[in-house]
Amino acid sequence: MDNNQKQERPLALLPLLVFLGLFMGTGLYLNYQGVEMAFYKLPAPIAAGIGVIVAFIITRGSLDDKMNSFIEGAGESSIVTMCMIYLLAGALAAVAKSIGGVDSTVNLGLSLIPSRFIIPGLFIIAGFIATAMGTSMGTVGAVVPIAVGMADKTSLPLALTVGAVVGGAMFGDNLSMISDTTIAATQTQGCKMRDKFKANFSLVLPAAILTLIILFFMGQGGSLAGSYPYELIKVVPYLLVLILALAGLNVFVVLTIGILLAGGIGIVGGELELLEFASTAYDGFTSMQSIFFLSMLIGGLAEMIREDGGIDYLLNSIRSKVKSKRGAKLGIGALVSVADICTANNTVAIILAGPMAKEIAEEHKIKPKNSASILDIFSCVWQGLIPYSAQLLLAGSLAKISPLKILPYLYYQFILGAVILGVIIFGDKLFSTEDNEVESTA
Repeated sequence: MDNNQKQERPLALLPLLVFLGLFMGTGLYLNYQGVEMAFYKLPAPIAAGIGVIVAFIITRGSLDDKMNSFIEGAGESSIVTMCMIYLLAGALAAVAKSIGGVDSTVNLGLSLIPSRFIIPGLFIIAGFIATAMGTSMGTVGAVVPIAVGMADKTSLPLALTVGAVVGGAMFGDNLSMISDTTIAATQTQGCKMRDKFKANFSLVLPAAILTLIILFFMGQGGSLAGSYPYELIKVVPYLLVLILALAGLNVFVVLTIGILLAGGIGIVGGELELLEFASTAYDGFTSMQSIFFLSMLIGGLAEMIREDGGIDYLLNSIRSKVKSKRGAKLGIGALVSVADICTANNTVAIILAGPMAKEIAEEHKIKPKNSASILDIFSCVWQGLIPYSAQLLLAGSLAKISPLKILPYLYYQFILGAVILGVIIFGDKLFSTEDNEVESTA
């Protein structure tokens, strides 16, 4: 359908509401029933698939037009690129974990922590691991059991140690070059990961520093005993990926080098055989199949909604309230915040809000790296705060405490939310000067 002939159509948003209603409604009901990880019992791709079916029913046009629209969206270049990066990132995580890379990375950090810095040290370790591995969930799974052990051996509150880990995991995941949220944010906004990292870093660093100061005073009186053996060589793949990505090397090349290096270290060290290396890498591919399928389904669904006038309706509704560049940034933050609260999945939230955010950013001349940064930061804040997110549910499950008990100790998320709002509303000086030209009051 020609863009000039499209008309705003609120009904076109129904398939998206069906997806969110099923995903959110099922999670809320199961959570009320006391089911663990309730918001992840209905696979998101299934809920999205039902939304696609509804779209095929209500969207105007012939069946062939609808199918062409769906395929065009699912096969859009940024979606395919995103999916390929997911596969490589999954393979790197699986291979590095199989050779003991995660344990060595965790233990390296633990062996360097003075006892009076246990709590801020946990935040730093979690941040480093999440940055290197690109996953807050993997970081929570790896470090929370250690945080529980530390709390058992000291007088430190368990919820405080766990909260420090969750905060560090969200900090690192937000910055990581191979995080699925970074991938989604940069691909939907059309910017380089290196540029988004720089824009993000200037915003999250003050929040991280303030958090570390608070954690330092909260964690006084703790002690740490025991040895934590590590092999530095097994940390190298993570470090190299981070360095090469920061240097601006193509992300496919970076991830491929990381996979081959991790596999080579495992083969030489005897942890892996050649065929086992191949099998482990493939296991990493399959571990990403849910977000792979979801990205394609959401891409196709978004294109159908766009063609039927739903995106125009939503965008124009937001545009009517956006009067400046500052207001546009707040609008982008609100879009992804609502999406994350509804889906309890920051990657899904960015994928949903990304296309709309890009149009708003282009209209108000917001640089892509800054719109990507806003998307990632706001989704990070909410994903690390809502008690039904996978990160808090996993942390609570491992520590055997309610996620609600961890909530008061999530200092980083609260501070980061305040920082990003303060920067946008009152200063906006930490975004690039190019993006601040002719800034008006919201």
